[in-house]
Amino acid sequence: MSENPRGEIGKTDDTELVKKLLLENYGYAPELIYEIRGRYHKVYAYKPCDFEVKSTDRQGVYFGRIESDGIRLTIEGSFLVGPKATKNIVELDKERAKRYLAGESVEIDEDLHGWVIVKWGSYYLGSAKAKEGRLINYVPKERRLKLE
Repeated sequence: MSENPRGEIGKTDDTELVKKLLLENYGYAPELIYEIRGRYHKVYAYKPCDFEVKSTDRQGVYFGRIESDGIRLTIEGSFLVGPKATKNIVELDKERAKRYLAGESVEIDEDLHGWVIVKWGSYYLGSAKAKEGRLINYVPKERRLKLE
């Protein structure tokens, strides 16, 4: 695989590519079907279903996004991967979790670099990019907590 996984899109089966990235980065890949769609390389995940669903041309939940240096999980994607992930999980205390959910980048003690799953207690808060002792925040603006 090339250094930039985006270079593999269209050359490799979507499910195969996403599973490989998940295993490399988090040590676990759920048994789902993955589709990479659109120019922003968004990943949607689903299981096959016998129900015929009309009026929709899309299947699955927004699971994550292929970045130039790996895969960034959505909050939903982190809930699917996090419980069985074996690496690159950062657990925050309550105060830092609140600040993270409010949209702030927060400091960490671990020396990590790259995409990590952010966790507080039994909750998976999405993924962030760890860099130089900080978690760079990727919580979408519309999903952020409003602190007084």
